[in-house]
Amino acid sequence: MPGNGLLQEVQAAAEKTTTMKSIEGSWFEFQHHSADEGKYWNLTLEKFTAEQWDAKVKEIAEAGFRYLVLMNVAIYGKSFYPTSLLPKHEMACEDPLEVVLTAADKYGIRFFVSNGFFGDWRNPSLLMKDPEVNKLRMKAMNETAEKYGHHKSFYGWYYPNETGIIGHYDDFFIDYVNQSSAEAARLLPNAKTLIAPYGTRHVAFDDKYVHQLEQLDVDFIAYQDEIGVEKTQVEESAGFFENLYKLHKKAAKSRLWADVEVFRFEGKVYHSALLPAPAERVIQQLEAVSPYVEKILIYQYTGMINKTEGPTFAGHPDSLDLYEKLAKCKALK
Repeated sequence: MPGNGLLQEVQAAAEKTTTMKSIEGSWFEFQHHSADEGKYWNLTLEKFTAEQWDAKVKEIAEAGFRYLVLMNVAIYGKSFYPTSLLPKHEMACEDPLEVVLTAADKYGIRFFVSNGFFGDWRNPSLLMKDPEVNKLRMKAMNETAEKYGHHKSFYGWYYPNETGIIGHYDDFFIDYVNQSSAEAARLLPNAKTLIAPYGTRHVAFDDKYVHQLEQLDVDFIAYQDEIGVEKTQVEESAGFFENLYKLHKKAAKSRLWADVEVFRFEGKVYHSALLPAPAERVIQQLEAVSPYVEKILIYQYTGMINKTEGPTFAGHPDSLDLYEKLAKCKALK
């Protein structure tokens, strides 16, 4: 018979396991913005056929995911869908956006469709301030809504341009979000909106931040836990998200989600390939944020997680191990 102390530890561990939220969504991309980071999957995805994209969405849905966040519809001056606004990326699939939304219709996935990147993604503040970039972004939103808005899986919009929170949001970031949301509401009145800020550890726990949350016209804010980019330690994460929970409760506007980073770098941060993080670390990340957020999304399934070595495989071999271990602990369904 275990002593009282050991029994309490066992009970606490069991309670912690049962209260860990499963992963409900992920970022999704046709090509990773950084060739170095996307070393293990960019060339594979470039050659994906329509059948492979369909099968990939099905695989993700069968893992229990209900939300996918498309990182971008264009990058480096080229689009991932047929448009008169920009030249198109050369890929084996003519219109991957149409294919994945059609697949999502079938498999019960809700997509947040990106309204970027138009211009140099490495200079996000310029992209949010520049009037010409904003005009192009608005034209693309109109075109995207017209071409793809009929899909039941077109659940909402994702605004990918981010600046780091240094205590508070920059005013121009709030303007960018609210301009995007005004256009989103005009185009697809029922569509939801999502942002995923970084700088989570620097959020100011004060009334000014609450006021900014009240100003932001966005449905969901999925804060990056920043563990993959080595800005935060796992043991710090819960404290940051507890503060965010209190701030969001006070503002009573945007819903609080998490963007959990399930990657590590092969070498130098931001200058090497992304690899799947050890499952043990990812589980600790999920446990840390679970008490405070409504839903957990991850960055990202693409490249970091694979169910099998079959035709949908894209990424590092360790991605198979991460899938298996997350499924075993019920983080995947």
